[in-house]
Amino acid sequence: QVQLVESGGGLVQAGGSLRLSCAASGITFGNYAMGWFRQAPGKEREFVATISRTGGGTLYANSVKGRFTISRDNAENTVYLQMNSLKPEDTAIYYCTSGTSTALVSRGSGNYWGQGTQVTVSS
Repeated sequence: QVQLVESGGGLVQAGGSLRLSCAASGITFGNYAMGWFRQAPGKEREFVATISRTGGGTLYANSVKGRFTISRDNAENTVYLQMNSLKPEDTAIYYCTSGTSTALVSRGSGNYWGQGTQVTVSS
């Protein structure tokens, strides 16, 4: 059974930082590109970042470029999202996803999705 379990969300003031984690089980982690999406209230789910199988390639949404960093630890079957300089507009539920390529992941065509973790940024 495949599971992607996100953690690390919470309430933070604008300008602060959070690090999200997504622990994967039931898949051969190193065979999958990984990514993060987010969904704010009343809005559609949007792409945030993706990372290739080996971690050598990354892609970010323009809205988070320079503030967020995606990374992975294939030995720990975990992908991370370091979020710095957070803004109120970053408030959303953040979802982890896996897919066979960063291209597919970035388009939201991942194989598997987690349940999400809430991030709230106060002004």
